[in-house]
Amino acid sequence: MQLIEMSPLLAISPAQLRQIAENALTEDLGWGDITSDYFIPVNLTARADFVARNSGVIAGLAVSAAVYAATDETLVFEPSIADGSRVERGTKIATVSGSARNILRGERVALNFMQRLSGVASLTRRYADAIAGTQARIVDTRKTTPGLRDLEKYAIRAGGGFNHRRNLSDGVMLKDNHLAALKAANLSLSEALKQVRRQLPHLVKIEVEVDRLDQIEEALLGGADVILLDNMNPAQLRQAVELIKGRAISEASGGVNLETVRAIAESGVDLISVGALTHSAPALDIGLDFELD
Repeated sequence: MQLIEMSPLLAISPAQLRQIAENALTEDLGWGDITSDYFIPVNLTARADFVARNSGVIAGLAVSAAVYAATDETLVFEPSIADGSRVERGTKIATVSGSARNILRGERVALNFMQRLSGVASLTRRYADAIAGTQARIVDTRKTTPGLRDLEKYAIRAGGGFNHRRNLSDGVMLKDNHLAALKAANLSLSEALKQVRRQLPHLVKIEVEVDRLDQIEEALLGGADVILLDNMNPAQLRQAVELIKGRAISEASGGVNLETVRAIAESGVDLISVGALTHSAPALDIGLDFELD
């Protein structure tokens, strides 16, 4: 079975994708699908359509294809649409055909991936649509499912969002607990930032979290590239943007939901980070409609 063409947004190798699929199948199959093995004749063939039960945005086609490739190389997986597509209830997303027994063996895992990632993409699309026309971007966080970060961050991009750090080595990010440690060591933020800057590679950025307006200037004096404005209301965010004056990227975080995100974006911030995109996205309801040949 040939894997479908992978989207350039999916920053993961085919080998990694295969490993993720195999790990999930190992978890689900145990020592075998005893229901299908006992009741489904080995020579029975079928086709099954992935169908949207609700409207949303699709993501996860490549990993669902990888699941079936790992289940049975002779199965044929054919997408009807591309990841990032908006769908309505009843839209056919993809078809898998071949051994009925092996389609059933991979069904739950393939659906789990597609439902989860489409849920993330769908929620991201709602946030992106809510701030349309502003300069702000919706970005994710590291509040992802362990082992699935690359896939979930891909789903963010498929839904019209952007990625923050992939992991802790991607950039310096001083948050409240780091700042408390600096204070306990009698180090000023600006001096600490200057010391760190001298040691970092030139492509690595520094982000500093502030929860008060009077902290902004010191962060800027230390050379912060990004100022994270934590739990500020839109009026405070507007003041913060005026204080920053383009000397750093401004990021709003905390208290962000679909009711507040438009006002936050209209404050003039550059980025809005939303942990809910991954930690609270409901799965998109997708079914597998099975038909024997």
